[in-house]
Amino acid sequence: MTEPAPDVPRLYLVTDRHATGGRPLAAVVRRALLGVAGTGVPPRAVAVQLREKDLSGRALCELARALRIETAAAGAQFYVNDRIDVALAVGADGVHLGGEALSAADARAIGPALAVGVSAHGLDDVRAAAGRADFAFLGPIYDTPSKRRYGSPLGAAALIAAAGLGLPLVAIGGIEPAAVGGAVTAGARGVACIRAVMSAADPAAAVRAFCEALAATDRP
Repeated sequence: MTEPAPDVPRLYLVTDRHATGGRPLAAVVRRALLGVAGTGVPPRAVAVQLREKDLSGRALCELARALRIETAAAGAQFYVNDRIDVALAVGADGVHLGGEALSAADARAIGPALAVGVSAHGLDDVRAAAGRADFAFLGPIYDTPSKRRYGSPLGAAALIAAAGLGLPLVAIGGIEPAAVGGAVTAGARGVACIRAVMSAADPAAAVRAFCEALAATDRP
């Protein structure tokens, strides 16, 4: 199997503080990242994306600083959704750009040291991002309530087709540990999840299951 490009996340945890059952988000992230150890997945291959669109700039920056501390302590990457100013202010590794955000080219002009991930909901989006972004989220691959506004699930066939465009892909949308092998086989470099970890009673166990599934895809 082809090795992933350097620093393209294998496991990408997207935050949702409303899905934690009242637990502080930083505590959930801290617990989740404990699940990486001993799985065969390097900590640097795991990323956390702060995606809390309803927060003010000040509140978002405060939460970003807390999560930067947790991710740095765990050796994981840290991304901020859309807000390049916040990403730069807290020393994040990268920024994730949604459909209404700046272009990848503009993001690089503002923060040339930041890695850039983009959202993609079909082949045209992946094609447009190729050569501009470091990787693309492609989804929803499977059905998930948070992605239904983007249309019907794309399925593994979309991953297979998009993988041929040359841009590393992170599969998102209804991804559970049991689906990791199929997503990687179809061409994904990594997988992303939200509630499967944020809502888990034991976030560390949830991350461990994802990492073990990813590590299994690397074995002959």
